[in-house]
Amino acid sequence: MKPILESLRGGLIVSVQAWAGSAIDDPYVLAAMAAAAEANGAVAVRMQGVVNLTAARARVRVPIIGIIKRQYEGFEPYITPTLAEVREIAATGADIIAFDATGRARPGGTSLDEIVAAIHAEGRLAMADCATGADGVCAQSAEADLVATTLCGYTNETKGTPLPALSLVRELAELDTFVIAEGGVARPDDVAGALASGADAVVVGTAITNVDALVREFTARAAKGRPDA
Repeated sequence: MKPILESLRGGLIVSVQAWAGSAIDDPYVLAAMAAAAEANGAVAVRMQGVVNLTAARARVRVPIIGIIKRQYEGFEPYITPTLAEVREIAATGADIIAFDATGRARPGGTSLDEIVAAIHAEGRLAMADCATGADGVCAQSAEADLVATTLCGYTNETKGTPLPALSLVRELAELDTFVIAEGGVARPDDVAGALASGADAVVVGTAITNVDALVREFTARAAKGRPDA
């Protein structure tokens, strides 16, 4: 599976997701968006949910990073938080399984090492969604195959961190592991900046695939520009 990492190096990964209730929250639509990303040069796609992952696997050949967002009462981690989600994602044919790699407690007391071991037992690569450099060190120690800046700015400890988190990219780049910049990458220049800071690959989501957010942004500006505004 390690050759997959080389196929990602220096490339763009597109996160193809939709808000719950969105008109594009449809497996056919999201799989089509994944196929469009592949056709235009994306080296991989990141997707959420069993039905979406299954639909995308039937349409794209590039590696798929799979997650399941599932909230458990009383616990903060919701990105592939337990071994149950690992098994569900593996069954879809996703090549890489991403998970919350922060030090926050997981449902059932599942440890970081157990999550990574379960992913490897399924024959998949393990991608650690980190918030801090310490998370990256722990993920590397647990033998995760990739570390990402995904959760920087979304934990109590890192709230308010300017995104994209290039300082964290640089910190993770000092580790002997594959580093992905993810979160707040809004412009092509941000992609170049992340790679220059030491990222091996870069994930872009909202700026490309979040139609709801993009339309709201443009319509808000249109409303401000009306003569009667």
